[in-house]
Amino acid sequence: MSLPQAYRPAVDRALQAAFGTIEMDSLVPVAGGLSGALTYRIRVGGIAYLLRVETQRDGFQDPHRWHPCMAIAAQACLAPRVRYADATDGVVIMEFISEQSWAVDYAGTRRDLIVEAAQGVRALHQTQAFPPLVDYMQGMDEVWSGFLATGLLAKAATADLLERYGRVRAAYRTDPADLVSSHNDLNPRNILYDGRRLWFIDWESAFLADRHVDLATLANFITHDVGEEDLLLATYFGQAPDPRQRARHLVMRQVNHLFYGLIMLTAVARLRPGERAPGGLEGPSLAEIHQGIGAGTFVLEGWEGQVAYGRARLAQALAGMKTDAFDQAVSMLTA
Repeated sequence: MSLPQAYRPAVDRALQAAFGTIEMDSLVPVAGGLSGALTYRIRVGGIAYLLRVETQRDGFQDPHRWHPCMAIAAQACLAPRVRYADATDGVVIMEFISEQSWAVDYAGTRRDLIVEAAQGVRALHQTQAFPPLVDYMQGMDEVWSGFLATGLLAKAATADLLERYGRVRAAYRTDPADLVSSHNDLNPRNILYDGRRLWFIDWESAFLADRHVDLATLANFITHDVGEEDLLLATYFGQAPDPRQRARHLVMRQVNHLFYGLIMLTAVARLRPGERAPGGLEGPSLAEIHQGIGAGTFVLEGWEGQVAYGRARLAQALAGMKTDAFDQAVSMLTA
């Protein structure tokens, strides 16, 4: 697969500025996420780099906002070094990280992994402030609206969840002291391990946001029990979290499940416009899906698999919102 000709002039400008040549030794596509960006591993002078080219823009996917976020993170040695970035052209060249699986190949213990991830997020949150974009919970309202507009699931399937989310919206207000430079999408695909350390990548969702967004994402993806979650929070805060911090964390964990479920379902609905997925939120649990992905028995890439994953995320959020601990957390934040 070659670079589409329409993007070649911008890439040539980037290569010339970064390396003094427009010649590449090789160009190999790299699988990307849901952003639609073109990503390649290139070699120039025998050295590997990552080339990223934006193909679409809107009020959210704006390189003029997230390029500075990426640069700040790179300067803090949390993201790969940036060799070139032009927000107008939408082209970035950065160091290429030869990835290993942190879930399988991490050199330390699981506790070491959790501590390193928490320390990385703490360092990120202490950097120069990222540009603002929107209040995170207001952004969640837009995510909800986008999902409901697809009609993918019957309204009855998410009615209870939407009502409980309304309670969250009435109770949860971001504390100005919690506004930090936030990645906002630290899912496993955006955390790379090179055999020695972790790197954070893909900054298009980054902006000034609630610190509990990143913490909830990490907790939902990398902690397996209460003990690991406590370690994550104690490492980040430097001590055990106080009751209000723990309440915010618990509520945001359910919002985070909701976010990933709605984003996934909205994306797959666009692949088959007008098609409705029958049923409600029934199906394999999130734990069963994660186990199946690890064992190779669950395929996430297909439409049906992605619908099942989105449903599982929503079901997990609903289950979390039905607990006594959640009710107590919402009551504390309402007071």
